[in-house]
Amino acid sequence: MNDLIPLMVIIPITCALLLNLFHKKDKTVMILALIVAIALPIIPIFANYGLYYFGGHAPLITNPTLLSSLPSSIANSTLAIFHPAVTYSYGALQKLFIFILGVVAFFAIFTSLNQNKKISGPFMFLMFMGTAAVTAIMLSDDIFHIYIFFEIAALAQTGIILTSATENNYETALKYLILGSIGGPLLLVGIGFILGAVGSVNITDIVYAISHNLVDPLSPTLLFAFALIFFGWLYASGLPPFHTIKSSIYSKALPNSTALIQAFTVITFISIGIVIFRIFYYLPFFKTLIVLFSLAAMVLGVTMAIMQTDFRRMLGFLAVGELGYIGLGFGLATQLSITAGLFQALNEIIITALLFIGFGTILYLTNISDTRKLGGMIEYSPIVAIMVLLGGFAMAGVPPLNGFQSKLMIVQASLNAGFPEISIIAVLVSIVTFMVFVKAFHSIYLKPKPNNLKVIDKPIPKSSIISVSILLIICLILGLFPQLATDTISQFVMGLI
Repeated sequence: MNDLIPLMVIIPITCALLLNLFHKKDKTVMILALIVAIALPIIPIFANYGLYYFGGHAPLITNPTLLSSLPSSIANSTLAIFHPAVTYSYGALQKLFIFILGVVAFFAIFTSLNQNKKISGPFMFLMFMGTAAVTAIMLSDDIFHIYIFFEIAALAQTGIILTSATENNYETALKYLILGSIGGPLLLVGIGFILGAVGSVNITDIVYAISHNLVDPLSPTLLFAFALIFFGWLYASGLPPFHTIKSSIYSKALPNSTALIQAFTVITFISIGIVIFRIFYYLPFFKTLIVLFSLAAMVLGVTMAIMQTDFRRMLGFLAVGELGYIGLGFGLATQLSITAGLFQALNEIIITALLFIGFGTILYLTNISDTRKLGGMIEYSPIVAIMVLLGGFAMAGVPPLNGFQSKLMIVQASLNAGFPEISIIAVLVSIVTFMVFVKAFHSIYLKPKPNNLKVIDKPIPKSSIISVSILLIICLILGLFPQLATDTISQFVMGLI
């Protein structure tokens, strides 16, 4: 059922447009949003692996009848190999990440509909549109197509911030748009240089042209293209120097939508990272640059998290720091390291969703995110508190949870690659992450409740409890049986390097 491949993008886009159309019709919006949200993780399960072509046909070489009718100058040239259509590639790795994206999207939408008295069609529109865009980024084998949906995803994230009733959300959205007006166009210009050098924006075609010396791999055009695309990648992922604005975005959106925004960031990060790796792996400074920026993200992330008193901002910086572990996987560029990095990406999506939704219950009960004004919250939600604590342990890499497995693999990959210093930094950052989280947990749940703290007389929504519970179960399963994910990821990596 290859026809299901484009439906992973088409269905959420169509739903988004309908939700915007049915704005103020709360019951219609709720029913439609829930139905499509349930479908999001189901579609990738039933879709067959393979390629899907938009607006064109398969490469000529796949159609011998058509190829034989063409002049030999075309039939015997590289044109017969090139992809004239926008190509979606769906394999085991895409299935894994799109499924997890669908799970997180469902929980984010489910909790939003359950917690908010007034259902916003435009807000749901933005969540579905962002999900569709990121899914297209994961599927696409066309770098220009990736750019288009990257911009759509960025606008969706900005819109989610604007529709969140938080302090200074408009200011943060404006800053992100201003930086996006720099990072996005530079990424596009870099793609333009590749198109000028190779004559195609299909990633497989670009890799073929470079690996077969159809173009000079070290030409100034390609080197400049790498610099521009790399800069755009830093902006898209929130690696330094964009770590501050990315953490601000996480703190200004509502917690359940922040869980989805973080999933957008991680999948965009690995998707563009895989593209950069495929095209520019031959550059001698490629690995060094990624390792340096990844280490900077790890150190700056935990350093900035230590100084935060707002738990949303703290989680935002920790999430940025966790991206550094993923980057190390690409930078070390071994089969084990890339497998570990992609496994860490999968784990980060799950863990941060758990933490944002879990801590979001505190915001729901008190409308306060400043840890200095909180305390004693464990009496209102002991079960959620324990699950959030375990989620924090997973982020810090405590066994037997999934974060431990991926970080252990990264440490092993660093040692195998001959960089024990990187292993030491990775372990130290995990220890500091643990300390930061325990401090925040104590401030929110364990210290005496302030006399002036007002807690609403309502139970925590069951949707939040269910979401956190299932996400924690996934963390435990992947921690105890990491091969459920790593076997699939490792097979993909074998074809990548």
